[in-house]
Amino acid sequence: MTGADTQIERRWEQLHTWGPYGLLGIGFVPALATADPHAGPAKWYTAWALLGAAVALQLWWHSTRPSGPDRRRTPSRAGTAYYIVRWALAFALTWLNPFFAFYAAAGYMDADETLPGRWQRLGLLASAVTVAGAQAGGMPFGSVVQWIVFAALLVANSGLQMVVAHLTEQETRRSHERTETIAELERTNAALHQALDENAALHAQLLVQAREAGVADERRRLAAEIHDTIAQGLTGIIAQLQVVAGAPDLATARTHLDRASALARHSLGEARRSVHNLAPVALENDGLPEALKKTVTEWGERSGVRAEFTVVGAVEQLHEEVAATLLRIVQEALSNAARHAQASRVGVTLSFLGDEVILDIRDDGTGFELLGLPARSIPHSRLRSSGGTPTGGFGLDGMRARAERIAGSLTVETEPGQGTAVSARVPLVRHDR
Repeated sequence: MTGADTQIERRWEQLHTWGPYGLLGIGFVPALATADPHAGPAKWYTAWALLGAAVALQLWWHSTRPSGPDRRRTPSRAGTAYYIVRWALAFALTWLNPFFAFYAAAGYMDADETLPGRWQRLGLLASAVTVAGAQAGGMPFGSVVQWIVFAALLVANSGLQMVVAHLTEQETRRSHERTETIAELERTNAALHQALDENAALHAQLLVQAREAGVADERRRLAAEIHDTIAQGLTGIIAQLQVVAGAPDLATARTHLDRASALARHSLGEARRSVHNLAPVALENDGLPEALKKTVTEWGERSGVRAEFTVVGAVEQLHEEVAATLLRIVQEALSNAARHAQASRVGVTLSFLGDEVILDIRDDGTGFELLGLPARSIPHSRLRSSGGTPTGGFGLDGMRARAERIAGSLTVETEPGQGTAVSARVPLVRHDR
């Protein structure tokens, strides 16, 4: 309940508490001014006794009302008795002087608070009888005309009160429904907040697990890198040096030494690249789009392949885990393209689409040979290189595992001689601020 509603409730409560006193006082002043000075002592004693009883009744009722911010009552036996006794006193006072009908009008204010539902209309009718009698000229009636006027006024008063009571009931019902609706919305909102909090906690747990899994993944990736590049290069160097040891002439020895040197330089380059890829240093000072642009540009300069980078949509500051994952996928895809694709052109596109990020890497190289399947978007596990180089190894496995660790997916579209397209879709998780 708002502050304004509380203030309105308090004012209504004050009206119900002090209204009967005020109405009794309003009726008493003109009644005293118009009283017959020649009336007998019995009538005066009766009037004062009734006034004293009315004041005592109000004091008793006021003392029984609960205290606190919500002092409204529900109908009870005590409330019903209070209403009946007050009506009887008001009727008797109005019989003595019509101006006391003001006090009888108090029955219009609190019938819903003191009388049970089925008795409320009867209580309003009883109050209307007293008021209509005063409006008709006072009781008892001395002529038929007064009775006719009384009947008409009673119908008018009762009808008006019934309409007001009906409208009040409807408004009370609507207010109750609004209160229930607001309470239900508050419960729904609380449940939504709880679900959001739980989702945030699960998301944080997922990122922690992804970070932990990334450590093991990097170890496997580095092991594969060493095995596929450095270890093979060192094996080749040893083989060349063994040939040099048994070379029959200097020219043959020099040829194999040159080959060993070339293999050593190549292995050194591969070692440097592997070390460079251990941590996404490109993201230390730049956002993902800038880091990808630099990575693609540098790769194109090293490989001599025309490489282009494009951003689509409104750029968002991504969570570091998401950004690192997408950067790693691009690095792995470009590495695969340099080794196997024999491409003349490579394009990388980063798309921000609502609640997800899409990363596409396309080349016009040799593509892949499908295992008896038509050329379609397929899982990487069903692919192999058209040149005979296995592609179900760490490269595509690593890219898929990276995407799936952050609730993403990886697909490949390829056809022999038609190039390859790798597409990664991951949720758009914004950077923690």
